Amino acid sequence: MRGGEIVFEALLDLFPDAEVFTLVYHPQALSPSLRAKLARTKVHTSWLNLFLFTRTRYRQLLPLLPFAIRSFDLYPFDLIVSSSHCVAKGIKKRPGAFHLSYIHAPMRYMWDRFDDYFGKGRIHPLFRFIAILLRPWMRWWDARTAQSDRIDVILANSKFIADQIQSYYHRKAEVVYPFAKLERFVHERKRGNFYLMVGAFAPYKRTDIAIEAFARLGLPLKIVGHGQDEAKLYALKERLNASNIEFIASPSNAMIESLYSECKAFVFPGKEDFGITPLEAMASGAPVIAYGEGGACETVTSETGVLFFKQTVDALCDAVMEVESGRLVFDEKHCKNRAQFFTEQRFKSEVLRFIPSKYSERA
Repeated sequence: MRGGEIVFEALLDLFPDAEVFTLVYHPQALSPSLRAKLARTKVHTSWLNLFLFTRTRYRQLLPLLPFAIRSFDLYPFDLIVSSSHCVAKGIKKRPGAFHLSYIHAPMRYMWDRFDDYFGKGRIHPLFRFIAILLRPWMRWWDARTAQSDRIDVILANSKFIADQIQSYYHRKAEVVYPFAKLERFVHERKRGNFYLMVGAFAPYKRTDIAIEAFARLGLPLKIVGHGQDEAKLYALKERLNASNIEFIASPSNAMIESLYSECKAFVFPGKEDFGITPLEAMASGAPVIAYGEGGACETVTSETGVLFFKQTVDALCDAVMEVESGRLVFDEKHCKNRAQFFTEQRFKSEVLRFIPSKYSERA
């Protein structure tokens, strides 16, 4: 359950009777509330869902995803809402149907983050070679399926992504910020002595920078998450003999909420499309130390955290020491007040503004 799934659940709340189309469906990986909502509607899956390995190795099947999404028959539908970070926006619709696409990012694997996923040493050389060959076609397909004959309205999850949509697709996108489940983060703030990271171990998250920085500083860091880079990150910690760094693989929601409320500051070294976890940290009263590019620039302010502008170990160390030394002090009230803008109700209301009234009146 990451940002995309949380947004999808909110969209399903707006149209609870809608039929759902998804490439792969793995209910056990979803929250109980989302599983319950999906159990009450009709869920269509693509032919990819026939193979169990697609649930964990779907990135290696990237060339097949456009064909899988285009295999759905959506011609009977008047209104289509897609939540897309890769190919979902590429569905086929009949003329006259209205398609609103909420885009979390253009196909990042093929645009600005190609080297993060397919760079030397990150993937088997054969898959890297195939990705290089297919990259021009995949970019063309990604841009072609974003045009006005396919999508009526594009919503972006940040100004950062809206700029990418303009650059890659040559289309204007309206910005509707996502939200955090703020009602979860009500623990009393009890500032401890450790720093915190929460997120998937994907290459662009740059957890490696955090491990190297805190190994150098010797300060306590707790890292919550798992993902494709897990083995590499565990090995990096061991190689640096960083006993001050603790991995927490499968915490409960209650434990995560406690960690947010007790951390000295939240560390966010990646360039994110938006980033839900900084909102969760601020909702808990914790300041954020974030890389100053991407969505974090639109959520973290000078009253709620510190931005560093080179994605390097040195720059992160300097930013952490601004907090550790006491040179920068943040009021938990400012952090919580900032998070309060990013509510689920605001998100739903803004989305509905872009749905034609004959459909939105049913929501």
